[in-house]
Amino acid sequence: MSSSRLLASAGIVAIVIIIGFALSIPHARDGTIPPSSSRAPATTTPIVTLLDAYRRGVHTISGSVIAPDPCTLVTATATPMLSGTTTIGIALALTMPADQGICLELPSPITFSTHIAAPRGLPISVSVNGATASTSTSSNPS
Repeated sequence: MSSSRLLASAGIVAIVIIIGFALSIPHARDGTIPPSSSRAPATTTPIVTLLDAYRRGVHTISGSVIAPDPCTLVTATATPMLSGTTTIGIALALTMPADQGICLELPSPITFSTHIAAPRGLPISVSVNGATASTSTSSNPS
């Protein structure tokens, strides 16, 4: 008899502990953390570092941009800027869509590279998500 009372008491204590634990832990659905897609976009345009390597009529434009987190994907597209039929510059458009997943929000340099056939010595204007960006440019004459 005494062992059945002991088992019943231990069972009741175990049930109370389990119920207390289940009620005291926070639940994901209870949080007020907004999803990453609702984060406000950056109010400043990041600085872009460029390297323009020219060889045999083709510019290889590579560099890095500081992204809000290391999971950000950067897409680079270079197009000629024309005045009539004359190429007067190169427009480099960088696209950094908002990250939709979970990622450490630590600003990180993300590299990119693109190619374009154009004359030597053209100025390069850079935009990030449609906004004009500040650049730090170096040139490789090889």
